Amino acid sequence: MDVIEAESGNNPGATILILHGLGADGNDFVPIAQELDLQEVGPVRFLFPHAPVMPVTINGGYRMRAWYDIIGFDADAPQDEAGLRRSQGIVEALLQREKERGIPSHRIVVAGFSQGCAMALLAGLRHGERLAGIVGLSGYLPLAPTTEAERSAANRDTPIFLAHGTQDEVVALDRAEASRDALQALGHPIEWHEYPMGHSVSPLEIEELNAFLVRVLSAT
Repeated sequence: MDVIEAESGNNPGATILILHGLGADGNDFVPIAQELDLQEVGPVRFLFPHAPVMPVTINGGYRMRAWYDIIGFDADAPQDEAGLRRSQGIVEALLQREKERGIPSHRIVVAGFSQGCAMALLAGLRHGERLAGIVGLSGYLPLAPTTEAERSAANRDTPIFLAHGTQDEVVALDRAEASRDALQALGHPIEWHEYPMGHSVSPLEIEELNAFLVRVLSAT
């Protein structure tokens, strides 16, 4: 697995797995992770995996790093279920490796931006052991109709941080709101945030994400 690793101290007792967006790579969120202050929870290992390189339909078949193909940005566009499931397997393998390295599942947060958000929700909700938290930034819930049947009982009460820009020009705000509403209807605890921005990350978002991470990692 092609992944960047960073540790905030020796012998980390928690892991934060961060999945990048379409066309980026694992380096994309390294600077943002460096802005986090997680001293309260002790040393943390950060994982920044690189998505596979594949043709992406929405970009004319151009090959780039992507967790799955995107046929269209509309909510009713066909979804690349095979690609989503394949990348779910990548996330599962990374989680399993962390557990083998001594980090229990309840000390792991799965996070992602845009496509990475979709993967964090897809894989996190289906993971067989309880996670500390799930973070979804500027994305949506993929394969929504299958979520209720496939979600793991272990993660039905796992805290979920969802954040979105009110002027997002890539993933429309109403799609993110529909994802939030679908998860809340299933009983998942959602911490929802909106920011006056496009498809990006804001300083206030990082600050509020920091507080969420401290809270969920301190509680486990």
